[in-house]
This record gives sequence, structure tokens and C-alpha cells, in this order.
Amino acid sequence: MKILLANPRGFCAGVDRAIEIVERALELFGPPIYVRHEVVHNRFVVDGLRRKGAIFVEELDEVPDDATVIFSAHGVARAVQTEAQRRQLTVFDATCPLVTKVHMEVTRYAREG
Repeated sequence: MKILLANPRGFCAGVDRAIEIVERALELFGPPIYVRHEVVHNRFVVDGLRRKGAIFVEELDEVPDDATVIFSAHGVARAVQTEAQRRQLTVFDATCPLVTKVHMEVTRYAREG
């Protein structure tokens, strides 16, 4: 059997979507745009977004009040969403729809015991 590997390989649709959200936010609102966690595990992409004005943070307390924050493709806990809402941050949720689906299933199964 012959196996062919595409080179270069692209990102999944969820990651492509998250990158696009960060790039569009930078275009529309200008830097800085805060992104909670790296939007993708790819140094070249992250460094490119950094050069354009994205600031990657680990926690919301690193984001100034009245700032714009983007949740990465990997999603965030409900507590993070609640904290962003409490602080009235402008939020763009770039969570991959497939990740969101998994989170919803986990919540449902936890509720059902």
C-alpha cells in the first residue's frame, strides 16, 4: 500500500475559523486584540498574529477593562465566560463548533448522572 501525505497540510475548519476571527478583529478594531490562549498550536501563525497586534494571555485578569478578547478554538470554561461577561469585555468566541458540541454533551451527561 502506498500512502501519500499532503505537504503542506492545512488546518482543520475550526482552527481556520479561529484564525480568521482574530485577523478580522484586528482589521476592524485595530490592535491590541487579546486572545485567551494561543489560537492554534503553530508558532508561525501565532507569531504572525502577534506581529499584527494580537496579545495572547493565559488568564482574563491579564486583559484590561474595556478590551476586546477572543476565546481560542479550544474553548473556555463557563466560569471564564461568566467572568468576561461580568467585566463587560467585548468577547468573540472562536471556539470550534465541534469542541462546543463536546462541551454540551459533557454537560448533558453530567446532568443525567
